[in-house]
Amino acid sequence: MGVSVCGTLLVALICQSHSYAVREPLGRFRRYQEAAWVDPNDCSRLRQPVVQTNPHNVTLDIRMPGVIPSASDTYLCMAVPVPPQREAYIVDFVPHATMDTAHHMILYGCKTPVSTKGYWDCGTEQGTCEDEAKIMYAWARNAPPTKLPRDVGFKVGGDAHITHFVLQLHYGDVSAFKDHHRDCSGLTLTMTSKPQPFIAGIYLMMSVDTVILPGKRVTNADIACPYESFAMHPFAFRTHTHRLGQVVSGYRVRDGKWTLIGRQSPQLPQAFYPVSNSISVEDGDTLAARCVFTGEGRTTKTRIGGTSEDEMCNFYIMYYMESKYAVPYMDCMEHGPAELFRNIPPEANVPIPISPDHMMMGMMHGGGHGPDHQVDTGLLDLKRAEEDGLDQGAHLEEVAGWPEAPLRLGQVSGLALDSDDNLVIFHRGDHRWDFDSFDKQGRYLERSLGPIRQPTILVVDPAKGKVLRASGRNMFYMPHGITTDKDNNYWVTDVALHQVMKLTGDGKDKPLVVLGEAFVPGSDEQHFCKPTDVAVDPVTGNVFVSDGYCNSRILKFSPQGKYLKQWGAENTDRRKRIPFQIPHSLTFLPDRGQVCVADRENARIQCFQADTGEFIKEIKNEEFGGAIFALSYVPEPLGGLFYVINGETPAVKGFVVDYTTKAILDTFSPDTQKFKMPHDLVVTKNGSVFVGDVDTQTVTKFVPEGKAEHRSVKKGGIEVEEIEETETIVQAHLKPIPNIPQRVIVPAVAKPPQMLPPKQEVHKQQQPQQQPQEVPEHEQKEKQHEKEAEKEKEKSAVSQGSQGVSPGVITTLLLIPMAVLVVGGFVCWKKGRNYGDDYEVKLDPNSSGGILGKLRGKAAGTLNLGNFFASHKGYTRQGFDPISNEDSDQEKDDEDATDSENEEYSATPLPPISSS
Repeated sequence: MGVSVCGTLLVALICQSHSYAVREPLGRFRRYQEAAWVDPNDCSRLRQPVVQTNPHNVTLDIRMPGVIPSASDTYLCMAVPVPPQREAYIVDFVPHATMDTAHHMILYGCKTPVSTKGYWDCGTEQGTCEDEAKIMYAWARNAPPTKLPRDVGFKVGGDAHITHFVLQLHYGDVSAFKDHHRDCSGLTLTMTSKPQPFIAGIYLMMSVDTVILPGKRVTNADIACPYESFAMHPFAFRTHTHRLGQVVSGYRVRDGKWTLIGRQSPQLPQAFYPVSNSISVEDGDTLAARCVFTGEGRTTKTRIGGTSEDEMCNFYIMYYMESKYAVPYMDCMEHGPAELFRNIPPEANVPIPISPDHMMMGMMHGGGHGPDHQVDTGLLDLKRAEEDGLDQGAHLEEVAGWPEAPLRLGQVSGLALDSDDNLVIFHRGDHRWDFDSFDKQGRYLERSLGPIRQPTILVVDPAKGKVLRASGRNMFYMPHGITTDKDNNYWVTDVALHQVMKLTGDGKDKPLVVLGEAFVPGSDEQHFCKPTDVAVDPVTGNVFVSDGYCNSRILKFSPQGKYLKQWGAENTDRRKRIPFQIPHSLTFLPDRGQVCVADRENARIQCFQADTGEFIKEIKNEEFGGAIFALSYVPEPLGGLFYVINGETPAVKGFVVDYTTKAILDTFSPDTQKFKMPHDLVVTKNGSVFVGDVDTQTVTKFVPEGKAEHRSVKKGGIEVEEIEETETIVQAHLKPIPNIPQRVIVPAVAKPPQMLPPKQEVHKQQQPQQQPQEVPEHEQKEKQHEKEAEKEKEKSAVSQGSQGVSPGVITTLLLIPMAVLVVGGFVCWKKGRNYGDDYEVKLDPNSSGGILGKLRGKAAGTLNLGNFFASHKGYTRQGFDPISNEDSDQEKDDEDATDSENEEYSATPLPPISSS
């Protein structure tokens, strides 16, 4: 009977899947797209080149038509017409390739390709297009996809003068084809007919005549061009070299200031990564890039060229512009003046070390990039760094017993560090900020109390907590923020006085600079309203003030206190611009020249270029809760870390946040006394963290000394018990408890403070149970014989029952499923006859379908872009004809039909507003 049921179910499933495929070919195509393209060399399946996924969107599948390159470093191209319509916008690129087969893949757009009738060798004089070829996309090294921002697309058709796509594949090592398999590498485009307000483009910076001398440890290839067009907004970058490249960096240079666009090792997967800083490039700026090569291991000169033995130096910028000013492609191939690169940031000369794991990461990606198989290498690296760092003891833990002697503190409002890494505490003594301290206009109502008589500034030994110096008597009414400058002067704010002061660090309590009018709130250039914090540029000495509880701005002053400028909150998306709600804490980023603010009630971090006030980035995370009270910054070789403290949330704690990825790497909180309202924090050079709490009137010290014994540790967002404690609990729970009736469920309740060893715990549980009477040995043997006899009877009954089935019944049961299979197969065959097996869309041989599935011939052409590069002195002809650029991939979720109006993207599209 079971065989009959299985056979019936099998036939039903076959018929159901067949009928769905007949009635819903689009559904089958979508299911194919959702699966990973595991083997791009599988050319056995016919694909629909054009599929309309909704009234506005179509997908176009562009594949090499089963090619077999005959030699290494072969460049093959094929052209596909843009689907006929007025104009369209590419909003997604999904690659189908593997580095086992393809060295790189580039998609060009043009009006007149060299051929429209098949694939051709575009590594010779023919090239890709008769007219200008615009790079639209590139891929290499199993790079994962990257996403276009919302409302951004590459425009094709219409007045874009792009009527054809040209797909170029560079096959580096022909030995990959020794088994004579055919290659169908390519990519899938998603296009929408909905006009996009912002048009994407590629800016290529490329060296064309660099020579790398054999054995020379460092060779720099520098590229720089003045930018002379409408404002463009970079949102992603990509680097490309061959084996000798160590690091590639790109910058915007404005008024002598270098701002990093992106920096990466070209030996990592060559994807488009998010830009390091959200900036705009405007007329008059300069774009500059540097590739660092090494000639070690080479015995001959290495030149720029298109073969795998040559080198390349490419820095790609993917940008967007307003549609009415859009330029789809720009490039720069000039050296730039030598004096310009004397000021390039030192980071551009530092190679990025690549571990073997990184080198193999591209192999791990394989060729498939289906929606369920996309891998974000940045996240993989980040998770690995998190786990490795925590396992090595990077998790912050409270130092019990610090300070060794109690500190007499009031409400702790501010913390700082002097040049010797001593802790500087700013507190309120016997004054407290409560509901009666200020009126609705921000005026202080308790002036009659007079200034705080106790010393409000304490310099404390960070190791033992001993007070080294005390100052700040009879000066302040309601202290708030404090920082130090390079000369060990204190810069403090007082929210009652509405003032900012500069004091000497020698304890003389003499103000050197006073900003604002005492007890007079205001919002002009000479007044503050409850200013909260100060940050100082260690190079220029310029001072930044966050103002504050009644105003929503950051002000910039000279070292002498002269007003320079001010700005408010920003966002690259004008629709999402939300004013500051209590800019509460400031920190200066010396390695980036930025000032960042903890926007308290918006629970976010915003960063600005210190010299111009230009908005750079925002960091916001749901884990922050409802508020961020303070932040501190520590420069790191791999990007820098924020230390953040939140508040007004059930889970008050500290966070370690990666500046570049914005990811939370660790969280920390005290064990002995919970945070109530942590107000400020600082990080010392050795990694110790101090947090000051207003409510508890304490300072807590944390150090990165690893995990404490028998304690819960957070790893990657998961609470994990220590192994020793966990093993004890498991052993206690698994120990058998005797003399409990089978149907009575007794939950085990663990009491860790009174936890007994497993044996003792079992003995303790046995005591209250009634002990069974002892059974004589002969009675035990009799009962055992009785049980064995009963088992033998059961076996005999089963055997007799099986023997009673006649052979005729068994034969009938076997024939029934066979008959069902025959009938089911006949029904399915009839359905196939009625609907037709070949239900794919049939296209004209001249269409993209014919190009993808049928054409195999080679066509003639006349123009090769390599001729342009060959005109440069020192440039070899070896295969650089196809312009040898590579970009990466971009991706959006297929299930959302990649409609740019309905998706979230990794980059923010709208241009920032310049601050006044």
